[in-house]
Amino acid sequence: MYEYNDFDEALVRERVAQFRQQVGRRIDGSLTEDEFKPLRLMNGLYLQLHAYMLRVAIPYGTLNSRQMRQLAMIADRWDKGYGHFTTRQNIQYNWPRLADVPDMLDALADVGMHAIQTSGNTVRNVTADHFAGAAAGEVFDPRPVAELLRQWSTDHPEFQYLPRKFKLAVIGTEADRAVIRAHDIGLQMVRNAAGALGVRVFVGGGLGRTPLLGLVTREFLPLADLLPYVEAVLSVYNMAGRRDNKYKARIKITLREQGEAALIAQIEDRFAELRDSYGGADRALLAEIAEHFLPPQFKSAPVEAHDAAYAADPVFRSWADTNLSAHRHPDYAIVQISLKKPGATPGDASSAQMRVMADLAERYGHDELRVSHAQNVVLPHVHRGDLPAVHAALKQAGLATANIGLVSDIIACPGMDYCALATARSIPVAQAIATRFEELDLEHEIGPMQIKISGCINACGHHHVGHIGILGLDRAGVENYQITLGGDASETAAIGERAGPGFAYDQIVPAIERLIRAYLDLRDGPGESFIAAFRRLGPAPFKSALYPAERTRDAA
Repeated sequence: MYEYNDFDEALVRERVAQFRQQVGRRIDGSLTEDEFKPLRLMNGLYLQLHAYMLRVAIPYGTLNSRQMRQLAMIADRWDKGYGHFTTRQNIQYNWPRLADVPDMLDALADVGMHAIQTSGNTVRNVTADHFAGAAAGEVFDPRPVAELLRQWSTDHPEFQYLPRKFKLAVIGTEADRAVIRAHDIGLQMVRNAAGALGVRVFVGGGLGRTPLLGLVTREFLPLADLLPYVEAVLSVYNMAGRRDNKYKARIKITLREQGEAALIAQIEDRFAELRDSYGGADRALLAEIAEHFLPPQFKSAPVEAHDAAYAADPVFRSWADTNLSAHRHPDYAIVQISLKKPGATPGDASSAQMRVMADLAERYGHDELRVSHAQNVVLPHVHRGDLPAVHAALKQAGLATANIGLVSDIIACPGMDYCALATARSIPVAQAIATRFEELDLEHEIGPMQIKISGCINACGHHHVGHIGILGLDRAGVENYQITLGGDASETAAIGERAGPGFAYDQIVPAIERLIRAYLDLRDGPGESFIAAFRRLGPAPFKSALYPAERTRDAA
């Protein structure tokens, strides 16, 4: 993985020193909150309902054990002993004191981390496939590209005050585990018919109050042209994007208002101007960065311990069937650690749990961890012979829940428990759904299921692309939860459609239960997933399950 050089170290330390002075001026009253706001946002500091919140960047979701232990230390020393992993592969601390934030940032800098551009109208943390470098069928490890984009965009003078925030994601496989079509720019590493490496470019995706999937602007862009093309997109957006209305300021709106052909023509014109401007420096830098992402030295060892545990221990077998994914090396597996134990807050990990994950990465995982956009943590390289020991340690730490990709593996934003923008609670709904289906013991019978919950229209919980999406809104001072059906966050991405009227807080869990029981009755055998059944049958039978009173009234 990438390690800071002297330039990175100096840049981050200088930013921390600047912010320490700014915090001091806010505390002594020299700066008002309005004056302080743009300064704190440049350093990942938000003012939430009850306290400040610090959002720390984890570029493309990659951590080592030293960094994870430092995150645990920060949680203990300056917060309440836990951190919250987010859908942009970041971590948030919900309870820091303003006076302590500069010390937190200094502690992050000690391990090559920072909070720069995790907020504000700039290029946000670049995300990537959390299986990068380990996934079977990968064309190219996308993390060097993500690191190139991170370095290029950090403090870029032209793009610090964009019309609105700007998000990029990169993958290297056909399988999309980063929801690239829901990003302002999504990049997919591909090879053309001649075997040359390049990228398929999607532009104009995003969720929020106007959910849209990105459009393909280039089926194949040579890798050598990547940075000037991305700069062209941002440059055109910076000039053409609206600044009069923040709800219409994202590039997805600009693309639709100006027309696809017109905006793409502007991008191509700007790209032609920029194409040769780097003089090959970007390609040389990418080659240098790629040296930091060489595969680990995979070990040769027996795998019999895994086979014996799988045959003898049903708990281990359930975990292995659910939480392990195929690795490019036949003797290895990708381990997904669920932070979604039923009843827990999705995405939260205690400092003790962080240390356990760090220890496992160091001992068994070639010192690598990943944060997934689904708010879980991944050990990307674990030898199959070590899996029983890893499972035993996770079980002792409360981290061995066998539910990856199932009903209780819910993405949920912080909602009204923390967020100043939220209009309804998200966390208690996620907890209640997970607990209910644990009681019913139906998760494994149901199979793959993406439930995503947002506490407001900003859609930080990605509800639009959930097989079942839940959006919490305020209706005359009362929480009301709308359900969308048929969304998809994978390579067959789709925006869900609203099912009908919303449900009260105490009605939403029974409604989800009716919906899923209907699916179990309607599916064409256990092999047909919810999303496949929905696409085959359409929304009508599922709406009937959600609104049985209307079905009865129509029949009468």
